[in-house]
Amino acid sequence: MIPLASPIKPVAAWAGTDQIRGRTLRSVTMILLAGGCRWGRCRMCGYHHVRDSAVDEAARLKSLQSQLAWVSDNLPLDKADLIKVYTSGSVLDHCEVPTAFLEDLCRIAAGKTLLFETRPEFVEEEVIGRCIDSLKGEQEDPVLYVAIGLETTSDAVRDYSIRKGFSWADFRDAASRAHRAGAGVKAYLLHKPLFLTERQALDDMHRSIQEVLPYADLISLNPATVQKGTEMERFWRQGAYRPAYLWSVLSVLLGAQVNVTCDPVGGGHARGPHNCGTCDRDILPAIRDFSLTGDRALLDALVKRGCACQREWEFILDEERPFRMPLTR
Repeated sequence: MIPLASPIKPVAAWAGTDQIRGRTLRSVTMILLAGGCRWGRCRMCGYHHVRDSAVDEAARLKSLQSQLAWVSDNLPLDKADLIKVYTSGSVLDHCEVPTAFLEDLCRIAAGKTLLFETRPEFVEEEVIGRCIDSLKGEQEDPVLYVAIGLETTSDAVRDYSIRKGFSWADFRDAASRAHRAGAGVKAYLLHKPLFLTERQALDDMHRSIQEVLPYADLISLNPATVQKGTEMERFWRQGAYRPAYLWSVLSVLLGAQVNVTCDPVGGGHARGPHNCGTCDRDILPAIRDFSLTGDRALLDALVKRGCACQREWEFILDEERPFRMPLTR
């Protein structure tokens, strides 16, 4: 990587802790400004307009290297066990992220675990294999995880409610290619996209977790958040969309056969997954603790303790219909 005099700050970067297959890892997460998502048509995504203005590959590579230099200067990469890399689209899309930059990522992640996100059409065995060879980890678990925003195993929901642009079969094929190359696969699932009732969204997540288990080594539940400038925000402002209840999130996590991680972005606010505003303060940190420990007792205790709004949620599950929704804000 070329030394740069004035590193550029990435879109976001932070140090934290993650759990992977029972191991608690110190992590560094970075969201890099790159060429932009080539698809850019998802109804809920506010990142489609986040793109580097660099017009050629050399300038884009220099920008990415500068952002990586900023992360190296400001965050404890040397102490991290896990490095997670995201852009507004796909790390493996060479039109967004120059292939040469993958070498830089693997260099700073050598001996650690690297995770990056991509759309399934960009998963190539040869590229994944070269990354794994560069990482040269000694742990038994995969040194590289390919994360894909599957969102749901239902093609109908993914096409109509999300407009993702690929199929369940496309995800399965990409997961097979990643596994053959020696990488692990992480699936992101979107809880309650547009046009689903609370019950439909809950059932969709229960089913999706069950169906994705044979193909994903890690599963993350992402309750939808209303991001600015999106089609989802337009429906939300019109009163035609409400994010999921946290009671639904708890139901999904407790109903899963495996530990599913979850970090409800915007939780407790009108734009994010929320209940009444009172019980949210206890539920949100419990969900985050559960993602690190896998201790279901934390969540069971909250469900048993309950809240007055739990009855409202149960009513919504039974009575909400697609032609008259949402019944609450």
